[in-house]
Amino acid sequence: MVGLSRRSLLAALAMSAAAPGLTHAQGLSDRNIFIIVPFTPGSGPDVLARIVGEELRKRWNQPVIIDNKPGASGNIGAAAAARMEPDGHTILLSVNTFLMNAALSKSLPYDPVKSFAPIVELATGSLVLAVHPSIPVKSTKELIDYAKANPGQVTYASPGRGTPQHLAMELFKLTAGVDLRHVPYTGSAGAVKDLVGGHVGAMFVPVHTVLPMAAENQVRLLALGSEKRSTLAPNVPTLTEEGVSGFEVDLWYALSAPAGTPKDIIDRYNKVMNEILASPDVRDQFAKQGLVPVGGSPQQLAALIEKDLPRWAKVVKDAGIAQE
Repeated sequence: MVGLSRRSLLAALAMSAAAPGLTHAQGLSDRNIFIIVPFTPGSGPDVLARIVGEELRKRWNQPVIIDNKPGASGNIGAAAAARMEPDGHTILLSVNTFLMNAALSKSLPYDPVKSFAPIVELATGSLVLAVHPSIPVKSTKELIDYAKANPGQVTYASPGRGTPQHLAMELFKLTAGVDLRHVPYTGSAGAVKDLVGGHVGAMFVPVHTVLPMAAENQVRLLALGSEKRSTLAPNVPTLTEEGVSGFEVDLWYALSAPAGTPKDIIDRYNKVMNEILASPDVRDQFAKQGLVPVGGSPQQLAALIEKDLPRWAKVVKDAGIAQE
């Protein structure tokens, strides 16, 4: 155990060690940069933060610390980031749960627009509608017909109330006009395990997570909630192809800084992140996580937030999900 701790310490020191010939980013001091991740270590956002954080460290020759602050569907970490000094030394890696929470909470401890300065959209990840083989359907149309013939009898799992998987299924229910019963879990692992075990009938799942289970016929993949088919599952149609129009529920991941962070610092972060996202090695690492790099300007991320906020607020209202 002592040896393992020593090796871990040496690895941490190596990660933060300065590389010769490089200087930290203009406009920032040489203090640590913190990337707040409002989810647990090992989660998708955490893995993503560690990939881009390591690349940022190498390019700017500064220690980059991943600061996990999980809880309350990401609200704890987001609120903590909003309170930080707007000096460029703290940034937030968020998922679109960040916006969904605004529609689900009566007193959100941050404002998703006013509390942050957008930096860049990092990546998107596809969700796929999966069912347990005990549900006698092989297509989205058959699921819709089956659910209409058996209202409230098909259960669906999610990692928790207000998660993208939860609201994706609520949007599906509204769009398709079906009644499926929600079974919320406290994380993805238990939800996926019970889907595979047949304790729940359906779920929206990140496509890369569920592909090995589909290969072993433990689940059946019906359709993707994306605009386009996934390169990871090219034979799985989109919901739009299956006749469920106007349906796009990709997960998206982004970086933001506390409001008031100087524009020149925002622009430097945006520039380096676009460089990182163009790296073939980074793109390969993203692909292994089922993610597609995006990039673009801070204005593009701001437009995405502006578009998605009212969209998810309408889903929450139309689905009758009570605010807390």
